[in-house]
Amino acid sequence: MSWSFRLGRLWGIDVYVHATFLLLLGFILFVGYRSSGSLPSALQDVLFVILIFGIVVLHEYGHALTARRFGVKTRDITLLPIGGVARLERIPENPVQEFLIAIAGPAVNVAFAALCFILLRGRISTVEESTLLDGPLLLRLFWVNVSLVVFNMLPAFPMDGGRVLRSLLAMNMNYVQATRIAALIGQGVALLMGFAGLMGFGPMLVIIAFFIWIGAAQEAAGVVQRSTLGDLRVGHAMMSDFRGLRPEDSLETVGQLILAGFQQDFPVLVDSQVVGVITRSDLLKSIAQAGRFVSVGEVMQTEFETARPDEKLTDVLPRLQSCQCHAMPVVDGAKLVGLISAENIGELIMLRNADQASRTTI
Repeated sequence: MSWSFRLGRLWGIDVYVHATFLLLLGFILFVGYRSSGSLPSALQDVLFVILIFGIVVLHEYGHALTARRFGVKTRDITLLPIGGVARLERIPENPVQEFLIAIAGPAVNVAFAALCFILLRGRISTVEESTLLDGPLLLRLFWVNVSLVVFNMLPAFPMDGGRVLRSLLAMNMNYVQATRIAALIGQGVALLMGFAGLMGFGPMLVIIAFFIWIGAAQEAAGVVQRSTLGDLRVGHAMMSDFRGLRPEDSLETVGQLILAGFQQDFPVLVDSQVVGVITRSDLLKSIAQAGRFVSVGEVMQTEFETARPDEKLTDVLPRLQSCQCHAMPVVDGAKLVGLISAENIGELIMLRNADQASRTTI
């Protein structure tokens, strides 16, 4: 994710923090100092927010490590001002697996809340003691974890509760139908939250409602797309007519090929084997820094994603969407046989839909 920098790596998964998260900490520091007039008190507020987001990271690791048990890798975890995001390579369509992955995050918060409760030894007794802004640290952490469980279990995408709902529905019906029903319920929740926010319960509810509405729509569209692709392979959609470059070619040559309308990304070949990739953004950056007569080999990317002709399009599409490239080389063994892009997949979907429509009409 752009505008993010790496904090560290735990259990084989990188953790990133988005730059806007630092703005949140700055805002908390400003508000805390303005209300108390004390810098140490304001710093305590900042440290408490950092502690909360540490719990959020562990929540995301609950998802990631459970997904790993089912062979699903996690690309990374990113901290945002609105929470954390664990980017799984895919969501399993096995409803039991999805249920366990979705419930694992809130289960971490339940465990923390139970631990805090035990350590408090029943001291949670009055409303005054039970507020988030007062009381001992353990009490505040108890209510933070309870709040995270309640919030994340809302039956709406992209919240964990939306995925739990979808997995339960999918145990008794088609996966696509279950997703559509869960998405509709999620958008209903978004409407209620948005209405509550407009009625004076806080503008943050309106913002959250917007993200839930968009998330539900995207989830439904993505599942329909994967269903349409079915068992189609990369070989069905890839470009077999493409242009390749040599490491000694100049950036001027790349620019001419782009202007001629051939491609936006180009594989760099040595004896039919891919040794690098150069994208349009690489070209523009390199020309600005070093000029148009620099060789491709000096600026090409040597670490890049590839696909195989026999891979499922549903497995390759997430990689395409996450990589910094427009097209991905398709290799058979060591030999380059084509390029695959999101546009190719979209065109294949349109052709299949048109073909199905014509058969229905007939």
